Amino acid sequence: MAEMSGGEAVVATLLAHGISTLYCLPGVQSDHLFNAMHDAGGALRAVHTRHEQGAGYMALGAALATGRPAAYSVVPGPGFLNSSAALATAFATNARVLCLAGQIHSGAIDKGHGQLHEIEGQLSILRRLTKWAERAGTPTEAARLTTEAFRRLGSGRPRPVGVELPPDVLAARADVKLWAPLPPDPPPPLDTKLLGEAAVLLDQAERPAIFIGGGAIDAAEELGLLAERLGAPVVANRHGLGILDGRHELAHVIPGGHELWKDCDVVLAVGTRLQPQTVQWGVDDRLTVIRIEVDPDEMERIRKPEIAILGDAKAALAALLDMVRARPAAAEARRRASLDLKARIADSIASAVAPQLAYLRAIRDVLSDDGVLVEEFTQIGYVARFGYEVRRPRTLLSAGYQGTLGWGVPVALGAKDALGATQVVSISGDGGFMFNVQELATAVRHRIPAVFVVFNDNAFGNVRRMQQEIHGNRVLASDLANPDFLRLADSFGIAASRARDPGELRAALEQALADGGPSLVEVPVGEMPSPWRFIHMPRVRGKAA
Repeated sequence: MAEMSGGEAVVATLLAHGISTLYCLPGVQSDHLFNAMHDAGGALRAVHTRHEQGAGYMALGAALATGRPAAYSVVPGPGFLNSSAALATAFATNARVLCLAGQIHSGAIDKGHGQLHEIEGQLSILRRLTKWAERAGTPTEAARLTTEAFRRLGSGRPRPVGVELPPDVLAARADVKLWAPLPPDPPPPLDTKLLGEAAVLLDQAERPAIFIGGGAIDAAEELGLLAERLGAPVVANRHGLGILDGRHELAHVIPGGHELWKDCDVVLAVGTRLQPQTVQWGVDDRLTVIRIEVDPDEMERIRKPEIAILGDAKAALAALLDMVRARPAAAEARRRASLDLKARIADSIASAVAPQLAYLRAIRDVLSDDGVLVEEFTQIGYVARFGYEVRRPRTLLSAGYQGTLGWGVPVALGAKDALGATQVVSISGDGGFMFNVQELATAVRHRIPAVFVVFNDNAFGNVRRMQQEIHGNRVLASDLANPDFLRLADSFGIAASRARDPGELRAALEQALADGGPSLVEVPVGEMPSPWRFIHMPRVRGKAA
């Protein structure tokens, strides 16, 4: 027990859990939290953004790029709501983000008095965007709940959590108990009988395939060994990309997975919703699905698998490795077939979206294997999901199903801030880039040398394409009036250049990364071929789930 304020209790708890940076925007309800940070003498660094959305996205970028918890602080009401898109994206992308949400004075919460930043039911909103959230009522509760938040972050499926901190609780002084970090909940025990049944099915399969998502990200070694033993192709979509190096002969992107899906007899799905496959591509009685999933609520959400293995992916794959027999001749035949399929799919992609692919190859040529690319919702970003060679886990960051346009700049800043020397590049369209352009000031203020590439077609390009091609050329509200991006960057004190083709982009990126400061590269582009036939692919078997 020690006498301290609620703000000091929260800061001490953050530090005890390895948090050294708080992404934030200060305000009157959080004054005593920032007083405690100031008095901690720099032990907890404040990275302040120009918008609450930026604070949430920076924490998200740090969490996605490292796999470790990251925290942000915002004031209540409009401040919290401004950050809610980032929090929703953290939920969608399974990111360990802690939201420290301000509140109004405890005695006035939900009473409708009209206090500054008051909204009714803020805690309910916070709970809908996280897997767990609570409100502190005393300084000791502030410490206890913050400790519990980290335990929740480390338990089960990674998803964001939240703690509400009223200003009177942050200001109050009391004898406070501080908790040491609590161990996370253990993963569910593995069912060895089901694992044995799965091993038999994989042994007997003629055309096995492995589909992976972000839930397999910490099981890369076991996954690779099992895939090689079986000779089974491994298909990754967005968050699973790089778990098996994209150069590996068994590594496939989603268009290759679509081709495999129509004929495979046994699918091992690891840490993935398997949503497009079961909903769009179809299922039938010839297909057996084995799922490894840590979240019991996710296991049967869309379709009940034939074998449901609940537990940690790394442990489950290690157990399967001990059970699955080596069949060298079959594995070699499958390996050759996989190489042939990779070549055919690569040719198909190259012939369909050559302009986007050329820019992505330029980026790939410059970025190191562990360099991070943050893809935005732009024509180049869409193709990156299947046309960019991802060589390491956590090196292609995607907003997943939330599709939060504008996340690219602040997420890249958070990733770069957390990773240090690792290269980080974001790709945005001119539309999405302007959502959070103000965070260029954050890059300068905190000396965060991320590189921002803006593909400028003076439009919300995908919206315009849909209006033209699907809706009878009813083009409306998709054209944009843009600033001069080079002059804009210069006004922030950021180095900027213009690249008119992939070769110039390659040279500009090399220079920007060598300079070691925040940089912007504008790439003027026209209309590009549609990538959507490689993303929304038709049913190829049986019935839709």
